[in-house]
Amino acid sequence: MATSPQSPKPSDAAEVEALHRLILASLDDDQAVETVSIPLAGKSSIADYMVIASGRSTRQVASMATKLAEKIKAEFGRIVRIEGLQTADWVLLDANDVIVHLFRPEVRTFYNLERMWAFGDAPAAAPTPAPQA
Repeated sequence: MATSPQSPKPSDAAEVEALHRLILASLDDDQAVETVSIPLAGKSSIADYMVIASGRSTRQVASMATKLAEKIKAEFGRIVRIEGLQTADWVLLDANDVIVHLFRPEVRTFYNLERMWAFGDAPAAAPTPAPQA
């Protein structure tokens, strides 16, 4: 079956891991704050990883997003879809196998994506026994 130019090609595990490492290294180089990587395998089919990080200002968030998209294109030949770059309060980068959310700290705290995606990771609480009459 032929694929259209828009449809992403399937990635092998080594390429996904290399992409994930490049993203984390780029964010570290750009002094991202509180970078978190959430493995999504088995939780969602949208990507293999979700990376969440903060910048200290809208300028830093926009700069990190732009540099990251350029590095991914140069290294992997992938066009990264970007949303939110104009205001840079919350920028979403979709690199197909890895989704990156870059926030200003106040916006990140408000949406709290880490908590939402950690659902199911905590051990289940033991049921409370009903009181005996």
